[in-house]
Amino acid sequence: MRKALFVALIGLWGPLLHAAELKDLRIWAGPDSTRVVFDLSASADHRLFTLDNPKRIVIDLDRTALGGQVAAAMEGKGLVQRIRTGKRNGGDLRVVLDVSDQANPKSFALPPSGHYGHRVVIDVEGSAMPAAPSAGPAEELIAVSRHPVAPNPGELRTRPIIIAIDAGHGGEDPGAKGPNGALEKDVALAVARRLQRLIDAEPGFKAVMIRDGDYYVGLRQRMNKARDAQADLFVSVHANAFHDHRVRGSAVYALSTRGATSEHARLLADRENASDLIGGVHLNDKDDTLAAVLIDISQTSAIEASLDLGSRILDGLGGVNKLYKREVQQAGFAVLKAPDIPSVLVETAFISNPNEERLLTQAQGQQQLATSIMNGVRGYFAKYRPLQYVANNSPNHNYVVRSGDTLSHVASRYKVSLGALRRANALRGDLLRVGDVLTIPIAN
Repeated sequence: MRKALFVALIGLWGPLLHAAELKDLRIWAGPDSTRVVFDLSASADHRLFTLDNPKRIVIDLDRTALGGQVAAAMEGKGLVQRIRTGKRNGGDLRVVLDVSDQANPKSFALPPSGHYGHRVVIDVEGSAMPAAPSAGPAEELIAVSRHPVAPNPGELRTRPIIIAIDAGHGGEDPGAKGPNGALEKDVALAVARRLQRLIDAEPGFKAVMIRDGDYYVGLRQRMNKARDAQADLFVSVHANAFHDHRVRGSAVYALSTRGATSEHARLLADRENASDLIGGVHLNDKDDTLAAVLIDISQTSAIEASLDLGSRILDGLGGVNKLYKREVQQAGFAVLKAPDIPSVLVETAFISNPNEERLLTQAQGQQQLATSIMNGVRGYFAKYRPLQYVANNSPNHNYVVRSGDTLSHVASRYKVSLGALRRANALRGDLLRVGDVLTIPIAN
């Protein structure tokens, strides 16, 4: 009788012992971080800590069992060298990530969304490359010179126009899925890479890829990477989707007033770190009113430029595909919130439409979309920012206009005539704007 009762109690306790099952373990490696995703059958509390000698990241999942499809040990990727699992306290699961000494982890849980169930996500940040040996004095000078440095006002400008290209989604975030199985993250990266080649082939231009592989980059991190690259423009490439497969067309978005307002408040609250976002003007010593005005000027200028860029890209897309929206739309997308960089999000086509899915997956269609975006970018600099465009397509010296400059002062400094300076820059008058780039003609 006692034995039967014990067996019955074990039968009741069994489901309670393991409230969740680790169904799958996925890993995505990027250049700066590695993401490990635990797919669970139900929510489970977890704890994360690190151990040293050697460096390990330990994740304990309460009342969780290892699913039959998950290996007890597996090779890692990126910053994670190896993954091991084991039982703990009878009913818990311990997962150990062997990592490099430079790795720094953070974790969070996600509720079910779309076709995903409960998840625990571990983001490991650091450097996947071993530290370089110390360089001698000459080598250190060479290494420093390779880092891009923003031109100081009044200095000759030799760096190219930099376009940050952001391929949407990535890694465990596939984005939308087409009726024939195409994933938004894949087609966005394919179009972005074609756009990269077109930009790099343009004299005076350089492309910087925000994501150049199948990994996820955080939304604000995308914006920060563009700023770190000193980008002149930010173009985010996506594909649209709708439950009605007949809906089709291309669209372009810029930041909305509401999105700008929320970012404005964040920058005002963190004015110390916002200083470099508005041309290097320090905000710590400014009162709220003046700081708000300076931020607003920068945002307004960036949004105005974004709308011009977006309209030019739309014109190009209209020659390749039907336009879903004939005017640039405005929304509060996080990736568009850089107050100092004109930014647009391009919905190239509806991946949910079978015909447009083919456009997005075929090489010819991808090239046409990339060329349309490139034509818009080129038109923006040629028409909206002509001085910068001329300066980067000229063998002459270039000069960045600073506060207090006049055309006659610049001409005098470089010993050229006013007429030659006007002709070199297609100027009809003497009005200059801070940040404009003047071509300084060189006498033969």
